[in-house]
Amino acid sequence: MALAIGALATATPSHAQSYPSSPIMLVNPYAAGGPADVLARPLASAMGDSLGQQVVILNKPGAATAIAAQHVARAPADGYTLLLSTASAHIVTPALTPKINYDGIRDFAFVAMIASVPNVLVVRSTLPVNDVAALTALAKQKPGTLNYGSVGNGSQPHLAAEMFQQMTGTKLNHIPYKGAAPATTDLLSGQIDLAFLNAPVLLPHIASGKLRAMAATTMKRAEQLPDVPTLDELGLKGFDVATWYGITAPAGTPRAIVERLASVLARCWRRPRSRRNSPPRAPRSSCCRRRSSPPMCRRMPSASPT
Repeated sequence: MALAIGALATATPSHAQSYPSSPIMLVNPYAAGGPADVLARPLASAMGDSLGQQVVILNKPGAATAIAAQHVARAPADGYTLLLSTASAHIVTPALTPKINYDGIRDFAFVAMIASVPNVLVVRSTLPVNDVAALTALAKQKPGTLNYGSVGNGSQPHLAAEMFQQMTGTKLNHIPYKGAAPATTDLLSGQIDLAFLNAPVLLPHIASGKLRAMAATTMKRAEQLPDVPTLDELGLKGFDVATWYGITAPAGTPRAIVERLASVLARCWRRPRSRRNSPPRAPRSSCCRRRSSPPMCRRMPSASPT
């Protein structure tokens, strides 16, 4: 795992020697019970063990991750308030919301990339389709009537759905949620028809038959769903949308503290982990670094988070 180390401030090692002297807050931009929680809770526990201070999770969902991101951006730059970050918080939401009150790059110190999670296209078990071809045909037959859920406007699952519609010539109705947990609840109860969501939260429902997995949105099949094809395999060539997670701090956080946190995170990921409950570690390329927008962002239409 490669770490994207922030270098936005200068400091002496003394900053890290006494850090931390009190509990640390890790802000999760999604509702409790979703895949971000699956990642954040064991990570917070491992970080706390390494740092000798409790790492407390604060869930601040809403506004396509902007509420949580703005909270961290405005916090003191002392290493005691961290963000469980995503592309939505740092890239997509700022790009789609001109009046947003933070800069997704300049207002943060990037500590580390920690995970890259495949998204899966799933449908409710009562929807009369067994594969993507049948789903596409139904969507074309009834344009704008099938409801799909995501974890919010500008999220990677939302981008995946927009790409799916553009590449298949279909029209779906978007229902944004404040996290995967409420979206999954409505999918299971039949309030929505399909969803593009992180794989971990879906696995037990797919195994029980309550949800039907249609395809993975990444170029490679999801490790925990080896029999589920990718959209690329099914003819949507180049379809590749994953959800990455990282840890960021407010801009101006002393370099020594950023490096201490990065070192601790690296040690946490070297510990034995349950494959069933932990998403894969992030690839070496870092979306946190400033670069041109990827194709999925360039294809995304304008939208305002809700």
